[in-house]
Amino acid sequence: MNCPHCQGRLKAGATAYSVNRNGYHLIIDQVPAFICEQCHEPLFTEEALRLVQEMIRSLDEQRRQLSTLAL
Repeated sequence: MNCPHCQGRLKAGATAYSVNRNGYHLIIDQVPAFICEQCHEPLFTEEALRLVQEMIRSLDEQRRQLSTLAL
């Protein structure tokens, strides 16, 4: 399998996934991915992205609930 960015060789591994949203910043370490040996760009599997997206949706909902708390 080749990298879609530089056509380098992809190797199975893991890397951090980060997202900056309204109200929070999330970093998930050791997310399974294919890493390009040439440019080091990660390519995440559909399953890994699905799970990360579920986490983000859950955090979005919890963040909304947190913002409604009265001080």
